[in-house]
Amino acid sequence: MPAKLLATLIGLIAILLWSVLALTTALTYRIPSFELLGLTFAVATLMGATSWLFRPGATAALRQPWPVWALGVGGLFGYHAVYFEALKRAPPAEASLIAYLWPLLIVLFSAMLPGERLRWYHVAGALLGFAGVLALALAKGVSGFEMANAPGYALALACAFIWSGYSVLSRRFKAVPTDAVVGFCGVTCVLALICHGLFETTVWPDAKEWLAIVGLGLGPVGLAFYAWDRGVKHGDIRLLGVASYATPVLSTLILVAVGIASPSLALALAVLLIVGGALIASRDQLFPPRKPAVEA
Repeated sequence: MPAKLLATLIGLIAILLWSVLALTTALTYRIPSFELLGLTFAVATLMGATSWLFRPGATAALRQPWPVWALGVGGLFGYHAVYFEALKRAPPAEASLIAYLWPLLIVLFSAMLPGERLRWYHVAGALLGFAGVLALALAKGVSGFEMANAPGYALALACAFIWSGYSVLSRRFKAVPTDAVVGFCGVTCVLALICHGLFETTVWPDAKEWLAIVGLGLGPVGLAFYAWDRGVKHGDIRLLGVASYATPVLSTLILVAVGIASPSLALALAVLLIVGGALIASRDQLFPPRKPAVEA
């Protein structure tokens, strides 16, 4: 299997894991945001560090220049911290919709990467994907935007730029091993717990919530970020950007499957738009250009 295709498939694992985030987070609704962030990233850090026991020398990945650390910690902690603040200052549905401009921004920003070319079908696929998310958001109650919530909307837009910037700029540091993400997770954990101590009141999790926290740390907050790092550094970043629009739809489908949400025409439309967008954006993979025949 070609290395680029393998890395893309690994990146898609992150999207699948993020799709169960809503379900697992619902089990921890009592836990304050920064406390939950700190605990889940603690699990993610321990998971990554444990793998070092079987790979001597892997800790050398932590010896990186400050721009690498700034990008990694800024992406992981910065995105979540700003997103939490956006949700406080704007309705969650509207804030989430604005924040979910990041896949489209990834597709657009990828044009600035060396060796990457932005084609019309990449943009068309990303726009269809966003249209699918918009259809789902409208069905969930996004009825309009009010100027009183403008600070929250601005923070949500900042989230979109933070995560898309982190994802695309990671490509510039493709030589940095994914083991460095363990360090980013560790610093994010510490910063989140500091914020928790400053701004929140501790809620001690019960047994069910601890299981959900461990599950979040191992999957959507742990393995997902390691897989995403590999995907955006070595895979097809434009395809991963478009495919990311599947996350809220898959999340809703999972909630429907477990009986928490109900099926709807909006959900079906969102699925069609996102799948169609992904197929259009995958034109290079589905129909690779033919190499010109070599003349005898």
